[in-house]
Amino acid sequence: MLISEEPIESDQLSNTESPGPLPEAVVCHLDKSHITVHTYPESHPDNGISTFRADIDVSTCGRISPLKALNYLIHSFESDIVTIDYRVRGFTRDVAGKKHFIDHQINSIQNYLSKDTRERYQMIDVNVYQEHIFHTKMILKDFELNNYLFSVDKQDVPPREQAEIERRLRREMAEIFYGENLRKGLRI
Repeated sequence: MLISEEPIESDQLSNTESPGPLPEAVVCHLDKSHITVHTYPESHPDNGISTFRADIDVSTCGRISPLKALNYLIHSFESDIVTIDYRVRGFTRDVAGKKHFIDHQINSIQNYLSKDTRERYQMIDVNVYQEHIFHTKMILKDFELNNYLFSVDKQDVPPREQAEIERRLRREMAEIFYGENLRKGLRI
């Protein structure tokens, strides 16, 4: 991932609504930009569910859109729930001095995501086009229980207990996705 205003050949740049690359390795050079990562690990004391939240802020000044980094970030973290906020702040000027408050076409953050990502997640958009604010929430459609168990394989867990663990995981994921505690007894 290269975040830099210059020098990059303009014919190499594209802020069209299309997925960014999935590189093998990452090298970051920041020029008038920043990336921050805030982490929030927690464990639920009663139901044995642990969560790990990472808030990643990618800000760029110049010609490269942070939307092009989404595929790499999503594939790197293999998240159950992803919430993406994209906001165009301020303005830029063209060579004639005219202000541009958004310098590229965008209808949905989903248009910047690769096909495999769009197939793995259920997605909801909430956009405020007049304010150049774009918001996409994503929740994993299916998951493999073995990815959520520690020191045990799902074959070693009785089917009834497997079903209960999956139910609790789906409930936890739904509460995080919808941003509210669900009523007791509500089936997910």
